[in-house]
Amino acid sequence: MSAMRRVVESSWLFPCKNSRTSVSRFFKTSSICRNVMPAWVIDKYGGNDVLRFSKNASFPIIHYPNEVIVKVFAAGLNPIDVSMRGGHGAATLSMKRDPLNIHQTGSEFPLILGRDVSGVIMECGLDVKYFQERDEVWAAIPPWKRGSLAEFVVLSANEVSLKPKTLSHTEAAAIPYVATTAWSALVNTGGLTRDNCAKKRILILGGSGGVGTFAIQMLKAWGAHVTVTCSQNAQRFVTGLGTDHVVDYTAGPVEVALAALDKFDLILDNIGGSTESWALNLLKPWSGAKYVTLVTPFLQNTDSLGVADGMLQNAATVARKALKYLVKGVHYRWGFFAPSGPALDEIREMVDAGQIHAVVDETFSFAQVPQAFAKVEKGHARGKTVVQINKGADDV
Repeated sequence: MSAMRRVVESSWLFPCKNSRTSVSRFFKTSSICRNVMPAWVIDKYGGNDVLRFSKNASFPIIHYPNEVIVKVFAAGLNPIDVSMRGGHGAATLSMKRDPLNIHQTGSEFPLILGRDVSGVIMECGLDVKYFQERDEVWAAIPPWKRGSLAEFVVLSANEVSLKPKTLSHTEAAAIPYVATTAWSALVNTGGLTRDNCAKKRILILGGSGGVGTFAIQMLKAWGAHVTVTCSQNAQRFVTGLGTDHVVDYTAGPVEVALAALDKFDLILDNIGGSTESWALNLLKPWSGAKYVTLVTPFLQNTDSLGVADGMLQNAATVARKALKYLVKGVHYRWGFFAPSGPALDEIREMVDAGQIHAVVDETFSFAQVPQAFAKVEKGHARGKTVVQINKGADDV
């Protein structure tokens, strides 16, 4: 699909009233006539006990002509779902949420979590030109939108891509959020491409999780030399994904082992904490080398200080750190998730070409969502945790 379809499908962005009758003029068809659906929701922030199964969650409505309704076959869980369940980013994300999707009380509750979706398009807005009903699709759902732990979800067509033909829905749901996060960090922020990646030395700190396992495969498909840190138990796992060199962080000070290696062109940090105090010394100085961290205080600052002051604090922090390391000849950057249908288009081609494989750690039924959250919360996953919502033909 060409990038032009994203422009076309974004051309109309005006809302309509919150009723299916009033918005029917924005549909290509009106095949769905329902008001409620089953979903897992939370009514307040907290631990796993706040998860509640509802048979009467409000059915998603197309508010804009560039939107689609997707029947969810499988939903992937990510650490951000656990964080959001506990209230992380609540202030910022609530302001970002479309006011039409927030109840008249002004509350974000009941809130539906789940950032990955694989399913089938059931309805299209009038401006959606490159998708049609019954198309099998996948998408990464922005954290400010209602999630995929429900029977249906509404998304912008710009966030959606046709599902890889070689994957089941369960497998496909393991990829979009980590893929678009890694893509944003490595491509948009890190400047890597298929054409300039060959022979570059890349270090992934924390390589056995969802983002790490995707990044390994993508970078290897592009010809990079990839070094990964992980536990001894995960060494064989990440080596099987194509990793060139593995450093066991349980065998001793990982910074010492890494310092003995040749320096790197880019570091992707999934660990955070005190890592950056030594990791930037591993980069090649004065060569355009970049350190990209996905563990930032962005939402923490806006939650604690308010959006305005938090944004000022974020800008000051990243500017100070960028200048501190720039004088040492390396670039410091924060990486962020960015929803992107076009990125998923390219990733789909890599999947169908056999260059990237879905890494599913464990699969749960729709009734087992609390157990799935408990699994993600424990950490140390070898890939993704997936929830089967509806059975697709290829998942039976």
